[in-house]
Amino acid sequence: MPLQNRVNPKGELKAVGSRGQFLGNRGIIHNDIKEIISTHKIKGWVTCRLEFKGRKRELMAKGRYTELFFLDEATAFSAGHRPCAECRRERYNEFKEKWMEANNHLLPIDSKKISDIDKIIHQDRIDKKQKVVFEETMDALPDGTMIQINSLEYIIWNGKIFKWSFEGYEKTHIDITSDPVAVLTPKSYVKMFKKGFIPTVHNSLLQGG
Repeated sequence: MPLQNRVNPKGELKAVGSRGQFLGNRGIIHNDIKEIISTHKIKGWVTCRLEFKGRKRELMAKGRYTELFFLDEATAFSAGHRPCAECRRERYNEFKEKWMEANNHLLPIDSKKISDIDKIIHQDRIDKKQKVVFEETMDALPDGTMIQINSLEYIIWNGKIFKWSFEGYEKTHIDITSDPVAVLTPKSYVKMFKKGFIPTVHNSLLQGG
């Protein structure tokens, strides 16, 4: 039976077999019998490499952070995570630079601290236990943005819309229009994407896009 640690674009944790391309962390959110008991315990939600320096971990070990898994980086960003400063240092530096370029006005004066950035991102992604969603017209959204249509998740990529799943992306016949749509990717991340920071995506999207 798969553990409940696969993350969808809404940030929800599901028990499915597909592992995905990235590992993540929100603190210790499981109990001693490996059941999820909380949405998060920290504000610094990170996305990590699946392998780093040969480290081996028992999944959901007692007293250790809960390992979460994402299809790709676009899914992780939609869920509200950011690159880890240790195992993904180069990507973290790129992220911080572009996030601040797009959102510096939201930070305390002269602050460059990641803890202050994490506080703003936390407000962007979750309100108590509910996913924060905002509306924007589809044609104003950059590549890598996740949206919701009729309770299903999609990504905007190369001027097209693809349906998301834990296994990958599928082509659709949905057109990008000027109609408003529910946006799942946090607002500060969408602004960052508009500045040229594009999330990496699953191979199924590259093949289909």
